[in-house]
Amino acid sequence: MKSLIESYYATFNQGDREALLGLLADDVVHEINQGGIETGKDAFRAFLQRMDHCYRETVEDLVVFVSDDPSRAAAEFFIRGEYLATDEGLPEANGQKYHLRVGAFFEIREGKIARVSNYYNLAAWLGMVGAR
Repeated sequence: MKSLIESYYATFNQGDREALLGLLADDVVHEINQGGIETGKDAFRAFLQRMDHCYRETVEDLVVFVSDDPSRAAAEFFIRGEYLATDEGLPEANGQKYHLRVGAFFEIREGKIARVSNYYNLAAWLGMVGAR
């Protein structure tokens, strides 16, 4: 299970979105930080496309935690990023750089990631990109 989560972030860092999507269950549930809940690979693909348009990000200092029950895992890491294009409802982008701690929780089913829940401090990110 630890290797599945490590592969998820490795493919993220490599920019290989199809390999990343291949690690997900078809009905994956994505709980977006301070946002909605989306279901399915198509929704996850659209989310990744929006993120790739608006942000350039790399996961750093990844630590993966696994439970005794093989259906749960968590990760803590830093996201190093650059805000490239204005994301809807957020401040204007002009290449601002940020470095932010993130926590993520996973549900694993039949060797695939069935749920991803991401959490970070939105107020801290807003401060890093110069929101007033």
